[in-house]
Amino acid sequence: MDLSLNNNLLTGAIPDVFQLLNGLNNLDMSNNNLSGQLPPSVADLLSLTTLHLQNNQLSGMLDALQDLPLSDLNIENNLFSGPIPAKLLGIPNFRKDGNPFNTTIIPSAPALAPSPFAVAPVTVGPPTRQAGAGQPLWPGTPESSDGARSFFSAKRIIWIVIIGTGILVALGFCLLVSICLKRSKRREDNKSVRDKADMASNYKPKPMKPSVEGVDMEKGPKETTLKPLDRDRMKDRIMDFTTPRLHDRKDTNGKRKDASSTSFRRDHTESSSISIDDFPPPPPPPPFPLLSTQEIAKPIVAAEVPSKVPRKLKTSSLKVFTIASLQQYTNSFSEDNLLGRGMLGSVYSAELPSGRLLAVKKLDGSSSTHWHDDDFHNLVSIICQIRHDNIVELVGYCAEHGQYLLIYEYCKNGTLYDALHVDKEMHQKLSWNVRVKIALGAARALEYLHEACQPPIMHQNFKSANILLDNELKPRVSDSGLARLLPSATQSSARFLPAQGYSAPEFELGTYTYQSDLYSFGVVMLELLTGRKSCDRSLPRGEQFLVRWAVSRLHDIDALSRMVDPSLNGMYPVKSLSRFADIISSCIMREPEFRPPISEIVQELLQML
Repeated sequence: MDLSLNNNLLTGAIPDVFQLLNGLNNLDMSNNNLSGQLPPSVADLLSLTTLHLQNNQLSGMLDALQDLPLSDLNIENNLFSGPIPAKLLGIPNFRKDGNPFNTTIIPSAPALAPSPFAVAPVTVGPPTRQAGAGQPLWPGTPESSDGARSFFSAKRIIWIVIIGTGILVALGFCLLVSICLKRSKRREDNKSVRDKADMASNYKPKPMKPSVEGVDMEKGPKETTLKPLDRDRMKDRIMDFTTPRLHDRKDTNGKRKDASSTSFRRDHTESSSISIDDFPPPPPPPPFPLLSTQEIAKPIVAAEVPSKVPRKLKTSSLKVFTIASLQQYTNSFSEDNLLGRGMLGSVYSAELPSGRLLAVKKLDGSSSTHWHDDDFHNLVSIICQIRHDNIVELVGYCAEHGQYLLIYEYCKNGTLYDALHVDKEMHQKLSWNVRVKIALGAARALEYLHEACQPPIMHQNFKSANILLDNELKPRVSDSGLARLLPSATQSSARFLPAQGYSAPEFELGTYTYQSDLYSFGVVMLELLTGRKSCDRSLPRGEQFLVRWAVSRLHDIDALSRMVDPSLNGMYPVKSLSRFADIISSCIMREPEFRPPISEIVQELLQML
């Protein structure tokens, strides 16, 4: 008897109705949208030889199939998990690709060992003599045999109960000891963090004299504040902090900062007029050791931005602009010069008299009304220390009449977001090798922030709109150093990042770590792979969020080939594509402790070039 239900658009779980179908030989339910686990009654199909379930959404384990007389089993492209029973591997035609199985094989159940309480059979025969009054029966009597069986059965039950109780008590004791040890270690770690944060909060930076526009800047001592860190120590370092809950974010001043989304794009020729070649690095921070345990964001912010600091900058590497000069360079901040608007303000292109183009980020009133000039100078003094080939460089600032502006270098080719999703001409320039190089450059920028800066810096707003492309399509990460220092950014990012699809799962629970940056980096890599936006409401509901749509397809080579950006026209090495997908999968793991450090991602991408 055969039953074929394939290609019928069936949905939902398979009903548990196979108890009476003992004569069924062939069952085909492939190419539907079935979900859930296999019903237990499948095990009753004792005549089943052919079973096709491919191209569904079935999940769970395959234990129900291991005792069936199958010769043809196809379960490809489902969600079956767990180990594969050993008996199924002997099926002549067994196809299982496209499922998240682990590599463990369930061994066949061993034969039960004889019980230590087993009693040899008792031969019942006639007694050799009659028992007199008050005399016990001989062992060979039926009454004696029944009593022995009852005695040993009761004894066996008693031993089983005693052994089971002992095991439960031992497990409970071990669990209690483990919980006590974890709590004790947590208290010690918190105490260590508080002590080191108190030491950091006493640090006062030495004031240095700032420059003014048109006057040469004084050279500071050539000392370094950045040095490579031990990557093995970085693997275990996670900084946690608590953000406000959704219902009270308006009234709570969180400490995690976000940055504005900018689109630095302008089709003008870039030239040079401001000489900033030999910028001396700033003096080093206080020499307290890196924290190897979890750090709380508030003490870290206190270490970077002391509550009382001098108005002067730590470095003389920047140019001080005036409002009047910036109005002249931006045509009074006209709409024609507007490059983009973000959460913290607007970005304008500025053309100097020499013809050089700069990008001016004008912070809006809502993000700077609580500031004093000292706060802004501290922000600038920290940002100007961030120097890396893959990070947008700060070249100047302006603080006049309660207005605060940051002046950055200009990137002609705009943002990676525009290149992928807006500008079709730029999209055609993004070959496979160019995309791998963009991912490598962005990863190197995060590696510098996480593992070379002291104290380390979390970006907290990593996305394709904050990755600029220069004339050679080299990536330059923007807004580095802003997220942790602007007081209003926490509330903004709490509403903004989840909607864009870049935030890690732990962000919604009030935690942000260095590995949360890595999750956002994995989403950007998915954009490079698929050409899709991280969140696109115009797509069907199941495809709107890029990570949810892609995560189940990354390990299936056929599905992976179908999700690649069509504009690549198949011009990519298959091995390189598979390796790129493996890197993405490791970055977007749901548990942050399973995501690798960014330095390992850099090494993986280097091997692809």
